[in-house]
Amino acid sequence: MAAGLNKVLVIGGGFSGMSAAISFRKAGVEVDLVEIDEKWRPEGAGISINGPSLRALDELGVYEQFKEHGYVSENFDVFAATGEFVVQLPTRPPVHERELPGGGGILRPALAKILADKCLEVGTNVRLGLSYSEITQTGRGARVQFTDGSEGDYDLVVAADGVHSSVRKTYFPDAPQPKPIHQSVWRAVLPRPADVVRPRMWMGRTKVGVNPISETQMYMFLTEDRAIDDRVEPEKQTEVLAALVREFPAPMLQELANELDKPDANVDYRPLANLLVPLPWHTGRIVMIGDAAHATTPHLASGAGIGIESAMVLAEELDKSADIETGLKAFEARRWERCRMVIENSAALCEIEKSGGSRDEHASIMRESMATLAQPI
Repeated sequence: MAAGLNKVLVIGGGFSGMSAAISFRKAGVEVDLVEIDEKWRPEGAGISINGPSLRALDELGVYEQFKEHGYVSENFDVFAATGEFVVQLPTRPPVHERELPGGGGILRPALAKILADKCLEVGTNVRLGLSYSEITQTGRGARVQFTDGSEGDYDLVVAADGVHSSVRKTYFPDAPQPKPIHQSVWRAVLPRPADVVRPRMWMGRTKVGVNPISETQMYMFLTEDRAIDDRVEPEKQTEVLAALVREFPAPMLQELANELDKPDANVDYRPLANLLVPLPWHTGRIVMIGDAAHATTPHLASGAGIGIESAMVLAEELDKSADIETGLKAFEARRWERCRMVIENSAALCEIEKSGGSRDEHASIMRESMATLAQPI
């Protein structure tokens, strides 16, 4: 690698961390990846992936696997809360030199396995069930002590340890913490009716939608406004979600509410927050990517996508820079505006939904955001 990068440590085996490992291995760099979860399997239901994010997966070399195990589609349909069709919005501005769909969906664990398999295929040294305990900066790199008592020397440490990043809290003490937006998202996995061939969204006091994730399944998502981001006990989650869905008179949603008590519905509840850490995202030989530096809400279906992109851009800029510091600054300059736009526009969409604001403004922000994301990364 041009920057003199020979060995990298990636902390965190989520989407961003795995994408960084794949990208650095493709550039010929030795990579260790540590992940505290010994099963290396994230929780969660489905995940929506937009067209620009499919482009990123294609560049990582896993698009065909995504298509095999998930579902790809064009456009999405918007309905009133009562079920009347309102409009079909396009999802496919040109984003790639070859034709790709406008978006898709997949089970979150399925996408994680696809990326994990790719990590191993390209030769990443994956260590599960441990993390770092201390990072000591040296003049030419970083010495890392691990929780199992071992240690290693690295040219660069990539912190991909999520929105509650321990690395950020310890080595970037002035960085802000995630900001709750007082809206939560509910998700569940349901059988897919044959006529649900693209995402659908019903707009009421809040919104509920479904997105196909395979030939037989789809996942439901519902946003709920909450003044306090309190916890919902797991044993009550199905009942609470069903009641929220039944607030929408649409016949399909009334039927789907009755499906939520099935054992494989996998109901999932999460309060939402966002985070945009001011630059720089690096200190010496430690750099943050993904949710550790730029966490967004799901209103543009771009959280995973911009994390994957950041991992790819980090490796690319270091591969063409004369030294590591120059490469890290180029990475930050290239990623800042794109990540800022996603986070701030997602927050704006959230506020419109919470306040019952203009649907035309909501649609306009979505169109402008997707057009921007379709531009080269």
